[in-house]
Parts: sequence; structure tokens; C-alpha cells
Amino acid sequence: MKGLLEREGFAVVGEASNGVEAVRLVRHFRPEVAILDFDMPLMNGIDAVTEIVRHSPRTKTILLTADTGHQHLAEALRAGSRGFVLKNHGVAHLIRAIGEVTRGGVYVSPSVSTTVAPASLAKTDFPPDRLTRRERQVLQLIAEGKKTKEIAALLGVKIKTAESHRTRIMRRVNIHETANLVRYAIRGGLTRL
Repeated sequence: MKGLLEREGFAVVGEASNGVEAVRLVRHFRPEVAILDFDMPLMNGIDAVTEIVRHSPRTKTILLTADTGHQHLAEALRAGSRGFVLKNHGVAHLIRAIGEVTRGGVYVSPSVSTTVAPASLAKTDFPPDRLTRRERQVLQLIAEGKKTKEIAALLGVKIKTAESHRTRIMRRVNIHETANLVRYAIRGGLTRL
């Protein structure tokens, strides 16, 4: 993607392989626009947008996704994303999205915006968010197959803290088996298999 954007005249100041790294780079460089994948490892696109809006409010975010579902669009807009672009639409739509968000607008891929009625953006099939941002992050890592020790290292917390997060998540969503937690995370759009 870097090469495509540079050929279009954009300066690319950083590339990240996961959501945590993306947030770190945005905090460091404070770019005008950050383009994020909805399904990044370690921290998904929604949580990354939330962090970016908090720490670099002038940075406009665009989420790339393969999913046309209204739930993800609604979540993206609520988190503060200014663009929602389908990956299969090609670079022309991404360029339009960059132009629109830099002018202060919002860009949603046409096939999504025409199939999703504005009233449906307020609805979601997933229960109201019962988890904190940190708990969603831990749940995503659990769903990605990370062990408690790995989660603690990735988040910079003690193993006991990571275990406490896992226990609290299970209690809040009333799910007590890891396999069912993974299904819950997938259904909620925190990760995909």
C-alpha cells in the first residue's frame, strides 16, 4: 500500500504490522491521516481508532475492511473514524476517502452507504458493550490464541493482572470456557478466524 500511496503523491511516514504499533506510530508522527485495517492483530481497528482519537485528535482515521456489515460501520463511526473503505474497491476509493476526510468530511464506500440505511446504524446485533477497552483488548488477544503470559507481556502488565482481566471478562459476559469466549469475540467483531 505504501508504494500505491506514494505514487499518488502522499507522504507515508510509517507502516505498522499490528494495532498497538499503529497507535504508537500515530502518537509519534501525528499524521494528518492514518489508514488502519479493521482486523489488525493485538489491537483491532475500532480500539486503535479510539486510542488515536484520544491521543492525536487531529489525525483523521480511515478503516479498511472486507466486511460490509452495518454493525462494523456503526462501531467505526462511533469510535471516531472518518472513513470506512472496502478493501475490494481498490485504490481509487481510498484516494477519494483521503481527500474527503482531509477536507473535514466522512467517506463511506458507496456499496456500504447505499445498502445500509442510516437508521440501522444505531442498531447492532451484538449486545451492548459490557467490557472496558482493556478487557476488549484482552478478549481479542485470547481469541487470537495468546496465552495469559503472552497477553501480560504484550500489554506490559503482570501475569496476575492478565488473569484478573480474563476472569472479569468471563464473569461480565457469563461465559466460562475459552472456546465460547472466542466465539463471542468473533460474533462481536473483535477478531476473525
